[in-house]
Amino acid sequence: MFNKAYGIDAPPVIRHLAVVAIVAFIIAAGSYIVLEIHHPIWAIILLILFLMIGIWQLVMLLWMLYSSLAGKMIMRDKLIADLQLNGDEILLDIGCGRGLLLIAAAKQLSQGGLAVGLDLWSKADLSANSEQQTIALIQKEQITDRTTLKTGDMRQMPFADEQFDVIISSMAIHNIAKTAEREQAFAEITRVLKPGGKIALLDFQFTKEYMRHLKALGWSHVHRSQRYWRMFPPVHIVRGKK
Repeated sequence: MFNKAYGIDAPPVIRHLAVVAIVAFIIAAGSYIVLEIHHPIWAIILLILFLMIGIWQLVMLLWMLYSSLAGKMIMRDKLIADLQLNGDEILLDIGCGRGLLLIAAAKQLSQGGLAVGLDLWSKADLSANSEQQTIALIQKEQITDRTTLKTGDMRQMPFADEQFDVIISSMAIHNIAKTAEREQAFAEITRVLKPGGKIALLDFQFTKEYMRHLKALGWSHVHRSQRYWRMFPPVHIVRGKK
């Protein structure tokens, strides 16, 4: 059920949650020990308060770990299955990381199909994220003949116009902080995708904005899925057709 091959998402956030939970439990215990004799009511109030804070941080930490080790695999399978690939597509995975979507998509391709992964290889967004790690996983899955990697920025992609049939992405576009730069990324997505091409973007943030960008660029069949709770934070999938 659990698969650690594709890394832990947002490791700094997980470390932060762990630290806050530990500190909260320490404060809960310490405040109760110090105040229980002379201020028993405050001792109980602070104990309950900081226990609740610590438990909530711990719940989020465990949810994030489940998301990284199991939930995102479930969502990956859904996203890829819903694409209904023919097998001969030229496909781009934006922010491919260690190959979560890329490898699953490549396995659906046949002779003539190609899955291209684009990433900047940030370790802050994904543990041990590197081109070498992804290459090793691709080799392990024996799909080197239909997979290739590129280092590059989604705001200025190193690809020709109308090169791809399908574009996919998971938990990547939200890492662009500025709205104008996310808009630039969608202009690039539109540029490199063939007319009639499809997109599927899984993300937890800015998904309504993604829809607005696609519609403003003239896309059709743009819609956003229900919220899925298998991942933390909960995610939507935005789909559309150029």
